[in-house]
Amino acid sequence: MEISRESIEEVDQVAEIESTRKVEAALFIAGRYLSIQELVSLTDVNPILLKKILEDLSDKYSNSGIELVQQNNMWKMDVAQEYVGMVNRLATGSSEFSRAEQETLAIIAYKQPIKQSVIIKIRGNKAYDHIKKFV
Repeated sequence: MEISRESIEEVDQVAEIESTRKVEAALFIAGRYLSIQELVSLTDVNPILLKKILEDLSDKYSNSGIELVQQNNMWKMDVAQEYVGMVNRLATGSSEFSRAEQETLAIIAYKQPIKQSVIIKIRGNKAYDHIKKFV
């Protein structure tokens, strides 16, 4: 079976797309600036290809609600400046659960599996309402 130049280019293109997706996912979830070294270690992407991917992603997001920000050779995915106010209002809004419900949920998560009776002993009778809401 002969390997053609086109098939090698296709393999390279698929690998570059996968590398781009890894870098994009890392930047999206990090929520902070990442250095080239951190991105290389997280994604196993060649530093030369990584720099090209970062430029491509910067172009991709240039006209969207998200932007790629570079500062001191570190990169971060962030909300576009014109939408920061709106996003801050969303981010500081009320949570789905009250503080007491969050504490009950934290105990369930930490001690699972746990019986309801044990939760009630720890949190008190209000935990019945919390558990009902979670279900």
